[in-house]
Amino acid sequence: MPYRLTKIYTRQGDDGFTVLGDKQISKDDLLVELMGTIDELNSTIGFILSQNIHDKEIEQCLTQIQNELFDMGGELHLPTHLVISAEHVTRLENWLDGFNSTLPPLKEFVLPRGNPGAAATHVARTVCRRAERCAVRLHRQVTLYNPQILRYLNRLSDLLFVIARRLARETDSEEKLWEHERKK
Repeated sequence: MPYRLTKIYTRQGDDGFTVLGDKQISKDDLLVELMGTIDELNSTIGFILSQNIHDKEIEQCLTQIQNELFDMGGELHLPTHLVISAEHVTRLENWLDGFNSTLPPLKEFVLPRGNPGAAATHVARTVCRRAERCAVRLHRQVTLYNPQILRYLNRLSDLLFVIARRLARETDSEEKLWEHERKK
């Protein structure tokens, strides 16, 4: 396979534009923002994986998601090349149901914290929600060629929440719940 990147800088983006396909667009275009947020999400998931995750099932799940996020970025770059499918969303739902079945039911909101892996996963969850909001804005401006991207991001943020809860339990720490009527 030939090298994809032989030179890291090209100077083509120095004036605030980038090339996607055969089009030159502004770097503040909503599509570029969405692709950048997905890249940020992927990096944040990488940070989770650097936190000594002991659960191999979660490690494999997150690694597969990282690859799918790269696929999603490629699909957004070439929108007629469909990659993210209903099967991807179903797989996220299956992981979500499986991981959630090992957790106690929630009676209150969970404060985003815990051990380093859990806290990093809460950060990834919020980045994922931002990517989802960005995708919705883009979809309202120009209909996304593949609406499965919206479903995938929505399900992924839910999955990241459940993974954060599960990782918090790796260190036997209790989840800190929101105290909506705490005494002052």
